[in-house]
Amino acid sequence: MDSLITAAARALAAGDPLGALKRVALRDDAPALALRGIAMAQLGDFVRAKALIKSAARAFGPREAVARARCVVAEAEIALASRDLTWPAKALDAARVTLEEHGDRANAAHARYLEVRRFLLIGHLDDAERALAQSDPSALSAALRAAHELTVAGIAMRRIRPKDARAALGRAEDAARRAGIPALYAEVQSAAAMLNTPAARLLSRDEERPLLLDDVHSLLSSKALVVDACRYVVRDSRSVTSLATRPILFTLVRTLAEAWPGDVPRGALITRAFRAKVADESHRVRLRVELGRLRTMLKGLADVSATKDGFTLRPRRAREVVVLARPVEEEHAAVLAFLADGESWSSSALALALGASQRTVQRALDSLADSGKVQSVGRGRARRWMTPPLPGFATTLLLPAPLPND
Repeated sequence: MDSLITAAARALAAGDPLGALKRVALRDDAPALALRGIAMAQLGDFVRAKALIKSAARAFGPREAVARARCVVAEAEIALASRDLTWPAKALDAARVTLEEHGDRANAAHARYLEVRRFLLIGHLDDAERALAQSDPSALSAALRAAHELTVAGIAMRRIRPKDARAALGRAEDAARRAGIPALYAEVQSAAAMLNTPAARLLSRDEERPLLLDDVHSLLSSKALVVDACRYVVRDSRSVTSLATRPILFTLVRTLAEAWPGDVPRGALITRAFRAKVADESHRVRLRVELGRLRTMLKGLADVSATKDGFTLRPRRAREVVVLARPVEEEHAAVLAFLADGESWSSSALALALGASQRTVQRALDSLADSGKVQSVGRGRARRWMTPPLPGFATTLLLPAPLPND
């Protein structure tokens, strides 16, 4: 490489995209195109960055396998930053293998972390942990070590292990400080702030209060019967029962839990579970059937007993019953939770992350747009959706993901 390319590469490694552009902005050779693309990505112009990286990949000859692999990694990082989660993961894996075979361990490790971050973003925590276990952080640069620890912290947060997350963020802060990259240090600080903002709400008959992640961990480790409205499960210290595919049963148990130790009138249960304004005999029969199914599902955890006016929940082992709810609850809260990270998302990426159809997500986005809660930019496949972060809430911490000991 010539001196300008070397200087531009060093500027990008130090987080100085403008310094890099000063050196290669007027050049159209393949290395310069690649560096310009990375610089534009660091400045947030992902559309231009993607076009430059593609041009660089075409400009590199077929014998320049390492350079082409690096372009694939750069394109994957741009796609991840712009929340385009449909990019081909196999191409990134092939590029990582090429880089490892040619001894470029730093960029190979970077490719691995992009893979892990994608798994983390869409909630595939088991896949993220397996991929992360294949990397050795001891031989990494300070910047990559910070990225590694950020990923470890992200997994720990979603596994509801605040102590592990806090330790990883401490190591990430040290590594980011050694790297001397302001944007990386700011990312670590932003992640650390999530531990000090409410991640959920506790609901009971007598109170409603926000919970930090440490509070959530303590609650799940306590002797309480927890009706988790974040993951649609009912659990105590010994066992977990999922009602994710039984929305009516979950609505019934949540209604009973919110009123515990009191009971809930039959009419109130019918109104909330079946959304019937006027209850007739058919609704009462259906209520008895659904409560029978609920008793079967909760066997070993709790029983549903009839009272003079309605029904009440009686835990078998737990001392109390509480509801763990999202910080913000509305019809499309899950979509808002993803958009709350401040990034722009495509509807296809949201569908992949939510495990829903793209049509369902698009209807939700249209409804949120009509109410002014989200906005879109671009057209067609370039259309992206975004919303300002919800103040005071770390809403992404409790997105649907496997619970501890599931």
